[in-house]
Amino acid sequence: MARDAVTREIAADPDTVWEVVADFGGIDRWLPGVEACTLDGEVRQIELGGMTLREERLECDPDARRLRYRIVDGAPVEAHEAVLTVTAADAGCRVTWELEVRPDEMVPLILDVYRTGLDALAAHVGG
Repeated sequence: MARDAVTREIAADPDTVWEVVADFGGIDRWLPGVEACTLDGEVRQIELGGMTLREERLECDPDARRLRYRIVDGAPVEAHEAVLTVTAADAGCRVTWELEVRPDEMVPLILDVYRTGLDALAAHVGG
């Protein structure tokens, strides 16, 4: 299983950014390409580009500002787990989106989505 991560500095209050990240059912408000998102308990269903993904929230730790989830189905992966973490930084905060995925060949594609997502998150919170 391959592991990698992307990180972005955002000029916004860490708690403000965390509030957006922690809203597991609200990803359609800031992630480009997500047309709709519905939440049923710990599972969100995301509609994007003709695909339907189902992702399960595994952990949401407000003290650590850490969200961990996995793709349940709808993507061409054998296994997937991601962690979004928001930490304080000099100019606001640092957001890290970690990835563990199989097959390894999916890493570049998913990291591109994460990079685009972090840029969009920064724009969404005004940072």
